[in-house]
Amino acid sequence: MGNKPEGIGYDPEKYPKVQNLMYQVNAETLRMAYERQQTGKATGVDKVTKEEYGVELARNIEGLVGRMKSFSYKPQPVRRAYIPKANGKLRPLGIPAFEDKLVQGVMASLLNEVYEPRFLDCSYGFRPGKSCHDVVRYMNETIRRRPINYVLEADIKGFFDNVDHDWLMKFLEHDIDDKNFLRYIKRFLIGGVMEGTKLMDSDKGTPQGGLISPILANVYLHYVLDLWFEKAIKPRIRGEACYVRYADDFLIMFQYREEAERVLAVLGKRLGKFALELAEDKTRIVPVGRNSGPNDKFEFLGFEFYNTKTRIGTWRLGIRTSPKKLKLKKEALKQWMRGQLTVPLEVTMTTLKRKLQGHANYYGINGNYKSLENFWLYAKQRMYWMICRRSQKAHISWDKAQRIWDYFIGKPRIKVQIWC
Repeated sequence: MGNKPEGIGYDPEKYPKVQNLMYQVNAETLRMAYERQQTGKATGVDKVTKEEYGVELARNIEGLVGRMKSFSYKPQPVRRAYIPKANGKLRPLGIPAFEDKLVQGVMASLLNEVYEPRFLDCSYGFRPGKSCHDVVRYMNETIRRRPINYVLEADIKGFFDNVDHDWLMKFLEHDIDDKNFLRYIKRFLIGGVMEGTKLMDSDKGTPQGGLISPILANVYLHYVLDLWFEKAIKPRIRGEACYVRYADDFLIMFQYREEAERVLAVLGKRLGKFALELAEDKTRIVPVGRNSGPNDKFEFLGFEFYNTKTRIGTWRLGIRTSPKKLKLKKEALKQWMRGQLTVPLEVTMTTLKRKLQGHANYYGINGNYKSLENFWLYAKQRMYWMICRRSQKAHISWDKAQRIWDYFIGKPRIKVQIWC
């Protein structure tokens, strides 16, 4: 980002609190945030697109900066929309006003500069240079090489909707000494949600769909969980214990079951102190490793971890697409195919190729080829059904459908190496 903050975050011990952040939310950084915005995106309550805002870009940004300096700028409510999920339910989606996206984008960049040196290595989600595949790789190596015998699966109920604003502001104040910058973060937190014509207050939670939400979530859980495990739990554990978090999904690996049970007993209290709640039905202790049974398995980040063997008969941690996720993916693909009967075949196959590539980019890891192949076969069968349904002529043979498939799609490929 241009006008990179000098000294921000690089040495938390030398500079425990960062100052003078707000002056870097200026015309230049806001213009750069404008350039990063994609065209064709849904609009917020202001109904303003990138193209419309850019017609008078210099004037609009000048006015925005003036309002921010006089503190007359107030974020508009987030427009709530709903998108279908693979399981048939609807996922709420927040769409900020375009101008608010610009301010959030700059502030999020500044917060990342502040907190990247402060965050611990156990945190992976929404961080530069880290991905969910890094988590899977770390877990595979940890369980395989270290004496890990139990995994504590835990789930926070509705995390993003229940972040406590007072606690979040205290966490931010611990690292940032800029009242004006924090003042605007607070305004984004309480900006409200517009659903249809109804305005709803947002007295808790982070701005839905906002560019600032991921970093605020990481700050919150950095203090609630990451530091708690590192400073309060780990020093009191006799055996091995490893903790990993991706956004609001986390798990803890233990050598001894009794220590996993002790942590589980206090975990709910720890979260409750900060207005969060464990999802009891999704929280459990699972045996894992060489001494666990064939039916002992757990899921994390859309993958299922289970016991299996190598070609020479030695134990290996197997990692495959979660059966639940695979079922939902198939159902979503089936519904999509049903809507393609009147779409030109080349367009359908090109889109299908893109969908399958996206699936492989996430699930195409070492050892998961069978699950990929399973999904590819299902997609091919649905393609054949779709072609037969749309044809008004003679029945299309499977061989011809196979040639169409090979021309557009081909075989699945492993995309990500997690075996070191």
